Amino acid sequence: MKRMLIAVPILGGMALVFLLFLMAPSVNSAPIGTAAAGKAFWGKFTSLWCLSCHGVNAEGAYGPDLAGRGLSFEQASRAIRKPWGVMPAYTTQQVSDQDIADMVAYFNSLPKVAEPGPWRTTVPAGAPLGQRLLIETAGCGQCHGDVLGSPRRAAGGEGADFAWFEELVYEHTSEFPTGRMGNFSKARLTEETLRAIWNYISQELGLRVPTATTLKATAASDGTVTYALTLKNNGIAGKGLAMGNIYISMLVPADSSVVSASTFGYQGVQRFAPTGADIAVWLAPRLAAQETLTYTLTVKGTGASAGSNAFVRWLSPTRFVTPGVAGEFIEIARVRP
Repeated sequence: MKRMLIAVPILGGMALVFLLFLMAPSVNSAPIGTAAAGKAFWGKFTSLWCLSCHGVNAEGAYGPDLAGRGLSFEQASRAIRKPWGVMPAYTTQQVSDQDIADMVAYFNSLPKVAEPGPWRTTVPAGAPLGQRLLIETAGCGQCHGDVLGSPRRAAGGEGADFAWFEELVYEHTSEFPTGRMGNFSKARLTEETLRAIWNYISQELGLRVPTATTLKATAASDGTVTYALTLKNNGIAGKGLAMGNIYISMLVPADSSVVSASTFGYQGVQRFAPTGADIAVWLAPRLAAQETLTYTLTVKGTGASAGSNAFVRWLSPTRFVTPGVAGEFIEIARVRP
C-alpha cells in the first residue's frame, strides 16, 4: 500500500508536466520579416525575376496576385521551394528564408487587388505553337521575351542541342546555384512540351551568336581621326556557332573624307539612302567562335572629330530576330575622340 501511495503522486506529477508541455504554445521558427526589405528584394532584377510573372507590385499577371492575401511564411516557403503549377522551384542559395519572410511582410503590407495586371509578354496574333507554348504554357516569355533572345544567344555560343536545353531548364541551379531562375519540374513542364519549344527557337527562329563590339576614336596631331571597330564572336571555341555573311559599316563624319581604311573586305564609301550620309563598308565571309575582326577608318577634315557610329549585320545562322527583317544586326553607339 505504501508503494502505491508513493507511486501515485509521482505519476501525477509526470502527467502534469506532460499536460503542461502539450498546452504550451509551439515555438515558431519562422524568421521575422520587414516590408521594406521585402520590397527591396522584390524589386531587384539582380535577385530573382518574381515580378515578371507576379507583377511589379505583386498585383498578379501571368502568375497569381500576392498582394494583401495574408500569406504566412509557411505558405510562401512551400510555394517557392515546392511550387504548384509550372513555376520553377528555388533553392535557399537563391532565396533565403529571411528573404521569404521579408517578401511576405511586403505582400501583407499591400492592399488586395480587384484584378491582376497585364502579362509582361503577351502572345502575338497568329503565333505558332512553339511560341504559344513558351509564353502561355511554360511562362518563359515573361522573363525572356516572346522569342527567347538571350537563351538563343547562349545556346548559339555553346553550339547547343536539346540535351543542353533540357539540363538548363530542369537542372538550372546545378550550373547556376545563385542564378535568377529555378528548376522546372518535368511533371508540370513535360519533355514533349520542352522539345516543341526547343524546335521552335532552334529551327524556326534560329540560334544566335554572342558578340562583343567596341568602337574607339583617336585624334592625331595632323588633324586626322582614326575610328577603330572591334568585333568578337564570344562563343566557345570549337563549339559555338560562326557568324556568316557579315556586313560592317562605319559612318564617315560630315565634312570629312577618308584617308585610309582597313583593306580586308573593304567595299569603299557608299551613300546610306535613308539618311543621306556616307558610310565606309566592309564585307566578311565568316567569324568563328573566339575570333576577332578589327576595322579602322581614318578621316580628315573640319568634321573629322564630329564622331562616328557603326552597324554590324550578319545573315547566318540567325533567320529571325525582328519580324520582317532578315538576319541580325547591332548598332554601336556614337563615339567621339
